[in-house]
Amino acid sequence: MEIMKITENKDELMDLLLMGDEQENMIKKYLYEGDLFALYDNDLKTVCAVTREGDDTCEIKNLATYEKYHGQGYGTAMLKYIIGEYEGKCKKLILGTGDNKKIISYYGKFGFVYSHTVKNFFVDNYDHKMYEDGKQLVDMIYLKLEYQS
Repeated sequence: MEIMKITENKDELMDLLLMGDEQENMIKKYLYEGDLFALYDNDLKTVCAVTREGDDTCEIKNLATYEKYHGQGYGTAMLKYIIGEYEGKCKKLILGTGDNKKIISYYGKFGFVYSHTVKNFFVDNYDHKMYEDGKQLVDMIYLKLEYQS
């Protein structure tokens, strides 16, 4: 297993990025301003895009694993890598997700806690209704991990 920082031809990973964020124009808002990482285990399994949001905060904008590799630890390996990679580069790592207890609980295992809610984010920013586990996504729930100084 190898995680690489992708600096060129980021669009070539769009099919996988679209699994983490369903609308291409939303992805393009952060894809080239941030860092993109790819996890390979023989072939591409997982991607993660991270941006700097101010002096002391970095944001995980997209974390996606091909569906056929779900449950095999690739997303967890990437998340652990990102947490380690950004320690010392920022004071706080944040991420936004839908209001899904299973996903929020998953991130909680890595030290992420509730930060704030952006009301109607998915309704106001996407051109179609989005669903996760059969439930329409409306509000963006932000989680944060604060690094110890």
